[in-house]
Amino acid sequence: MSPELAAEVTVQPIERFGFDAAIIFSDILVVPAALGLPVVFEEGVGPRLPAITSVSGLQRDQAKWSQALEPVYEALHLVRAELPTSTTLLGFAGAPWTLATYLAAGRGGDEQKAAKLWAYRDPIGFKELVDVLVECISRHLVAQLRAGADAVQIFDSWASGLPRTAFVPWVVEPTKEIVARVRAEIPGARIIGFPRAATLDGYELYAKETGVDALSLDTAVAMERAASTLGSRVALQGNLDPIALIAGGRALAEGVDNILEATRGVPFIFNLGHGILPETPIAHVEELVRLVRSAR
Repeated sequence: MSPELAAEVTVQPIERFGFDAAIIFSDILVVPAALGLPVVFEEGVGPRLPAITSVSGLQRDQAKWSQALEPVYEALHLVRAELPTSTTLLGFAGAPWTLATYLAAGRGGDEQKAAKLWAYRDPIGFKELVDVLVECISRHLVAQLRAGADAVQIFDSWASGLPRTAFVPWVVEPTKEIVARVRAEIPGARIIGFPRAATLDGYELYAKETGVDALSLDTAVAMERAASTLGSRVALQGNLDPIALIAGGRALAEGVDNILEATRGVPFIFNLGHGILPETPIAHVEELVRLVRSAR
């Protein structure tokens, strides 16, 4: 929510490591904040917000959504002005299902119990929540693209462990609607999807149905199979284990080699399988950049 600081943090790794792309320093919970919920981050705990059981108390005024999210767009403008034209700038948002898990529980968690119970017990009410999220997320992504983002990514961090009967209506269909809405406003908008830990079958279904241009893969996905089954449909992104990056040495070198060999001949963005961890040595990041660049 401080554009100058967000821009500075976004640009720092580009200046230090010369990555090909920058992703705006923000958070998926800016959308719940725009919906009128107070979001706080507790040290050692993570994000907290009021748990909800209906959409009745949510802010529905779209002008106020834009006002609340304006600092993100201002940060994008600032970063775009500082980055070389050859460096891609990415925006992002949390997906409806993942945001619903936070809204239902009032915190993060990988079991998604509160959201699942809501969806199973009150499917109409839960669909109302998803519809609100789809609208807000779509507008947020469009605004980011207009503010200077070259592409946007949709993070469904808690997409794992869902039966197909839930994965389709809670993950796939809302994302498909977001992609359609964004492209209705910005034809040709480039969109990356990340249904984390969705299984390879889930990734394949997601890629086929949502219309995303690229698919970010988590660490557990076998990149050889992903390349053979998905590489002709979408670009792939991933999926080095962040722990291998911490370990460095042979684990890092072999991890890089295996991924690059598996993705040879398909559109590919080298990335981690999830977020970089705070204890990662700077020297290992520098080594990672060297390994990937030397293989180009």
